[in-house]
Amino acid sequence: MTRVTILIPTYNEEAALPATIAALAALDPPADELLLVDGGSTDATLALARAAGLTCLVAPRKGRGAQINHGVAHAQGDIVCVLHADSLLPRDAVTVIRAAMADPRTALASFMPRIAGPGGTRWGSTFHNWIKTWYAPLIFRPLLFARGVRLLFGDHAMFFRRRDFLALGGCDERVVVLEEAELCIKFARLGRTRMVRRWVWTSDRRIAAWGRWRANWIYLKVGAMWAMGAREELAEHYPDVR
Repeated sequence: MTRVTILIPTYNEEAALPATIAALAALDPPADELLLVDGGSTDATLALARAAGLTCLVAPRKGRGAQINHGVAHAQGDIVCVLHADSLLPRDAVTVIRAAMADPRTALASFMPRIAGPGGTRWGSTFHNWIKTWYAPLIFRPLLFARGVRLLFGDHAMFFRRRDFLALGGCDERVVVLEEAELCIKFARLGRTRMVRRWVWTSDRRIAAWGRWRANWIYLKVGAMWAMGAREELAEHYPDVR
């Protein structure tokens, strides 16, 4: 049986983590490994994860790309799913992951993000999140789009073969925003990238903090800057929300 690791990069996620841990505990079948990689949290993130029985590592440097690299290097699974700490996988996620990656033509896959909060699903932002997986490569990487590549993002709960990630050199640790979109371009060398038709529920906390219109403007602006070559400076345009 193909082993699956769920890898959760964290930094000060004590508020979001309990719901994520509960969803992971409900997985059927369970993941073979639940691996949390922290970036130096100063709150109760690590205490909550350890109490729940997750394997916990502290990355040598903060930054989601660096934390993902550290986690994949230590993961025991053949397939690694990178899950944000404010996202909830469906109960059958492990079965879905195994089935998707059984296709050798698929290099990278993800779930479909459904952005939601206490007020319910934010369908406008959910639709934009979905459609940009099409229009972003169509506009900025048309040759890849013609090959069937779709640009996936971190809140999609991306998953891939561990050996492929290591062979490609992993995440660019200079990139602190859209690091997983950058990774998606690398995986396109090996095969197709696609979303499976199953929701992953992801928090609307950024939209709640920024407002709907500002949030979607930030997503669009940062995505366009990334496509035009901006990397380290992207963090200046993407305020942190915890």
